[in-house]
Amino acid sequence: MSPRASVSAAAETRSGIVEAAVNQASIEGLESVTIGRLAGQLNMSKAGVIGPFGTKEQIQLAALEEAIAMFTADVWTPVENLEPGMPRLEATCESWLTHLMGDTFPGGCFLTQSATEFDGRPGPVRDRVAEYSALWERVLARDVKIAVENGDLPKGTDPAQVAFEIGSIAQGVNQARQLRRQKDARKRGQMAMRRILCVF
Repeated sequence: MSPRASVSAAAETRSGIVEAAVNQASIEGLESVTIGRLAGQLNMSKAGVIGPFGTKEQIQLAALEEAIAMFTADVWTPVENLEPGMPRLEATCESWLTHLMGDTFPGGCFLTQSATEFDGRPGPVRDRVAEYSALWERVLARDVKIAVENGDLPKGTDPAQVAFEIGSIAQGVNQARQLRRQKDARKRGQMAMRRILCVF
């Protein structure tokens, strides 16, 4: 095998392991991702699974990064070039709801699952979940701030508070769909988000 083919095969193997870890974690949590289970699912040796990463924690982090990339592709990429402020904020809420109601992850919103699973566990995985959660709230708050400056939201609106509330609604929508199987989860989430954004 040529060096280039070897590198390509290694990348493909790593990608397959990460994909399996993401699917597993979205249903049962990142702690359910074990070397043994991945090896069984992928018909690989344990050494073959751990080799590209070094530790189970690094596999978890790789799965988390892949989930973040998938979330970004679903929610942010379709709207990032829209007009900043209320137009992009409304579109972001809609793309987020579409993501929550879709089948990107077999077990529902990966990031919501990870946040719940690791909120009380110190370590690199928790730190990365917290870091991305804070970044996403800042992205939302930035558009809220622009919407206030443009007169689309009332003067004195707290951008951080609005971003927090939108995120809380998204978590509620995920739970309504995944836990309670509510058919109107999107509609309820949409109504709540529109109320916060003063869009009726």
